[in-house]
Amino acid sequence: MDSTCLPEMPRRTFMVIIAGGLVAAPLAAETQPAGKVARIGFLGLNPGANPHRRGAFLQGLRDLGYVEGRNVVIEYRSAEGKLERLSALAAELVALKVDVIVTGGGTPTALAAKEATRTLPIVFTSATDPVTDGLVTSLAHPGGNVTGLSNLAPELVGKCLEQLKEAVPQVSLVAVLWQPGAVGGRTDMLKPAEVAARALGVRVQFVEARGPADFDRAFSDMTRARAGALAVLGSAIFNSERRRLVDLAAKHRLPTVYTSRDFVDAGGLMTYGANLADLFRRAATYVDKILKGTKPGDLPVEPTKFELVINLKTAKALGLTIPPSLLQRADQVIE
Repeated sequence: MDSTCLPEMPRRTFMVIIAGGLVAAPLAAETQPAGKVARIGFLGLNPGANPHRRGAFLQGLRDLGYVEGRNVVIEYRSAEGKLERLSALAAELVALKVDVIVTGGGTPTALAAKEATRTLPIVFTSATDPVTDGLVTSLAHPGGNVTGLSNLAPELVGKCLEQLKEAVPQVSLVAVLWQPGAVGGRTDMLKPAEVAARALGVRVQFVEARGPADFDRAFSDMTRARAGALAVLGSAIFNSERRRLVDLAAKHRLPTVYTSRDFVDAGGLMTYGANLADLFRRAATYVDKILKGTKPGDLPVEPTKFELVINLKTAKALGLTIPPSLLQRADQVIE
C-alpha cells in the first residue's frame, strides 16, 4: 500500500496542524461559493485512538479548499468504542441536517449511518465488503445514498499468512487472534486463513478474544498449543489496545503480522493491510464531489492501496532474520 501512514500524533501537534490550516487555506478555496459553509457529519467508533486518520481527512479537505471553521463546519460524534451507541449518534447527525456524513471505524459505523437515513449522502472510509454487507448494490454502481472506499479485508488474511510464513519459514502452527463480531472477526474472514494455511503447509489455531479481559488467556492458549507465530485480524478494540497486544506478542516471543500499520508503529513486527490514513484522505474527494452536486450512487467504490511494513528492530529483538526477498517487497522498513 502506500503512501506511508502517519504516526499517531500527540493532541497538541494535531491541534497545531488544524490551526495551521485555518491560517493558510489552499488557493482552491477561492473556487467555493462565497459565503457557502458546508456541513459535514463525522461518525467514528473510536477516533481518539487514531487521531492521525482524522488529521488525514482534514488534510484532504484542505487540499481541496475546505478549511474547518472557515468554509466547512464538522459535527463530530464518537461512540468511544461502544458499538451500541452508533445508531443514536447517527440519528443525531441526521437531525442536524448535515450535507454529508463521513464514517470512520469500518463497516459498523457505515451501517449505522445507512440505517439512520436513506437520503443524506454517506461516505465510508473503510468497509470490508460493501456489497455483501448491504452498503451498496455494486462497487461500480453503488446506487442509493452510500459510497466510499473498501479495504477488501477478507482477501488480505491469506496474504498476511504468506508474508508471515516467508518471515518465519520454520513455523508449523500459526495462531490467529480474532474478535467475534468485529469486522475482522467475521466467520467469512476465517475461511481464507484456513485455505492459505493449507497451501503454505502450516496449521492454524483460531483464538477468540472478545475484549482486553481475554488477552492474557488468549496468549496462554497460544503458548500451550506451541504456536510459532501469530496473525492478528482487524478489530477496532484490538487497534485501541494495540500497545498491549504488541507487548504481549513480545513477551511470548511470537513473530506477529497485523492488518494495520498502527501496530508496527507501536513496535509490532510487520503489517500487511490497508493504509487507513490514505483512505481517510481520499474520502475528502468524495465529500467534495458530493458537495458540488454529484450523487453518491454515481460514485464508484474505490479499492484501497495495501502496504507491507516491517520493523527490523522488533525482528532483531526476536532473534529473527527477515529474508532479503521480503525486505525488497516492503513499502517501508523501520530500522
